[in-house]
Amino acid sequence: MSLDLPVFRYHPDPLTSGSIRESAETCACCNRATGWIYTATFYTAHEVSGGLCPWCIADGSAAERFAGEFTDSYGLADVSEEILHEVTRRTPGFHAWQDPHWLVHCHDAAAFIGEIGYTELAAHPEALDQLRQDLRTGGWHDAAQLEQFLSHLGEGASAMLFRCTVCGTRLAYADAS
Repeated sequence: MSLDLPVFRYHPDPLTSGSIRESAETCACCNRATGWIYTATFYTAHEVSGGLCPWCIADGSAAERFAGEFTDSYGLADVSEEILHEVTRRTPGFHAWQDPHWLVHCHDAAAFIGEIGYTELAAHPEALDQLRQDLRTGGWHDAAQLEQFLSHLGEGASAMLFRCTVCGTRLAYADAS
């Protein structure tokens, strides 16, 4: 069965990010084989036997049935309860080495674009500058060491790129094993 995927405001291309892939697998929530299955994180105390389809993510039925979330609410403190629920319960999460988290800008959750290396990040100077500042604030005081780390993103560490849904500003955070 080939259906158009649901639209996710905060994760506009879950196929490219690898969070959803083609599959003949049956959804653990609706018991349908839709041709697509979710592959990233789902936090729940319940036993979930199998993957979840994008439609059960989009309508919130998977999160409701299994009392779970697709991403942690860390970082989402400055958004409304409605946005918090849309991101954590009705938006596909993404793969990361550390616990993935969502970035916020203009009092809205940003849209996850994907995992990138330095070359792709350098194409978005505002995201590179924001990441550089965040890392300095987080304790990177040696400028040369910081630039060495940034220039090697994509080699054991990467940047998670987001786009503000209000103003379009690009944002990023570093993720490493």
